[in-house]
Amino acid sequence: MNSIVVVDENWAIGNEGRLLVHLPGDLKYYKEKTTGNHIIVGRKTLESFPGAKPLPNRTNIVLTRDENYSKDGCMICHSVEEVMDFISAFDAESIFVAGGAEIYREFFDICDTFFVTKIYDKFKADRYFPDLDKEGGFEVQWESEMQEEKGVKYRFFKYVRSNNR
Repeated sequence: MNSIVVVDENWAIGNEGRLLVHLPGDLKYYKEKTTGNHIIVGRKTLESFPGAKPLPNRTNIVLTRDENYSKDGCMICHSVEEVMDFISAFDAESIFVAGGAEIYREFFDICDTFFVTKIYDKFKADRYFPDLDKEGGFEVQWESEMQEEKGVKYRFFKYVRSNNR
């Protein structure tokens, strides 16, 4: 299973329910990776999507504690176990955990591959992703050339879990 995330130099991922910065190149990368696949998101993340609608051409799996929540075009689950049951028929390589912070935390130990966009800057933040460089048990399998948009420098990385669990 994969995780896909944008982090700054402090591994921050968001502030007050928003992404740290809008980078069209990163959004394009996200679309390339997740289109035709399955994404797991929390309710707040889903509601941050354009029009608060599920992303097209993907299975949108929403994990929420709200038993009454419903959204057209989404599979709604209320526990990690329910998500795992639902995705058991899918190829693990086609599943992307896509946020927010609580969802990343819930699935962190299950994911083996992490697609990380690293921004070379620091932002005010209240949500963080585990620092895979310090966490131990992860190695960089691939990294892109430096990208730059709107004066913001960033790279794409593919981390893989290197330890046996």
